[in-house]
Amino acid sequence: MISTGREANRRNEVHDADLGLRIPVRYRHDWMLFADWCTATDHRYLPATPEALALFLREHPAALATQRRRVSAINTVHTRHGHPAPGRSETVRRRLDAARAQRLDLLAPPLLQRAGELPTTGWPGGLFGRRDALLLVLAVTGMPFARLARLRRGDVTVDTGALVATTEGGERFRLPPESAIASPVVAVYYRWAEILAFLDAYPNTDLLAQHLTDPVEVDQVALTDRQACQPLLTPIDRWGHLPLMPQPMTAQSIAAIVRDHLAGRVWARGPLPLRKQGDRDDDSHVRLHTEVELDPHYYERGVAARRSARDSLDGLAGVFDKIEARADALLEELLTVLEEL
Repeated sequence: MISTGREANRRNEVHDADLGLRIPVRYRHDWMLFADWCTATDHRYLPATPEALALFLREHPAALATQRRRVSAINTVHTRHGHPAPGRSETVRRRLDAARAQRLDLLAPPLLQRAGELPTTGWPGGLFGRRDALLLVLAVTGMPFARLARLRRGDVTVDTGALVATTEGGERFRLPPESAIASPVVAVYYRWAEILAFLDAYPNTDLLAQHLTDPVEVDQVALTDRQACQPLLTPIDRWGHLPLMPQPMTAQSIAAIVRDHLAGRVWARGPLPLRKQGDRDDDSHVRLHTEVELDPHYYERGVAARRSARDSLDGLAGVFDKIEARADALLEELLTVLEEL
């Protein structure tokens, strides 16, 4: 027994040296089990994919606490060596929480069905329909509303026919290309991406209204670094105007939209008249020639206003944390209500 223990320790040390990894002692056993399984099944263990980790957990059944310890060990090794943690994905999350996975499976069909029924053309119904369809599709992944609200344009990609969303924290949410409702989730994403690409080229609401009334093909080129950092889902006012400066939706707004769509409380938006290119206000041609004198204290007042705004905004981080917690609680309540239907 003693020699066997020494051989095991020696084997771990050699294996660590061969890999060039620094494995914490408390994680060494779980990591070795995973690395040996990956070697035997021709999977890469560093960096490992969420799908490989989920398969490993399925082929090594154990108590929930044991499985969570294994995922924690594998995540730690990855993050310590500069790789995204594979355990921070919906694929693994479903493996560790069967009850939550079952609730999301019940929620997915009505969300996907509703997303497929929303309009894609017309003004402004097509604009709201395209955004809300993507919002509902992303909600199927199980992503908390607060994180969904913080998604940027560069965080969502299409990988081998599947829609993949990656949060700032490295969590990956993957939506397969096929589902029970056969909703074209990738097409839903491309329709909203087309709107954002159109606004990149023509930041004008009137032109956007004409595009949605009589759509033309829009080339979707690779995003610039600035565009990739812009929010993916943005608020829209009743007239179809998006913010002049890109800003994200709030978690409360997203939760309310999802809840209303599921409950059938979203009314159809009637068409708005299109403004022609020549339409202008009656007095728009009048030019003012009045001389304007600048206030000599303009800059001092501006600096004072900015300093006051900075002081007023202190502590917002705590408020946002409370908002995120409340949004997560609303999601849990929504899932509970749907489960009881």
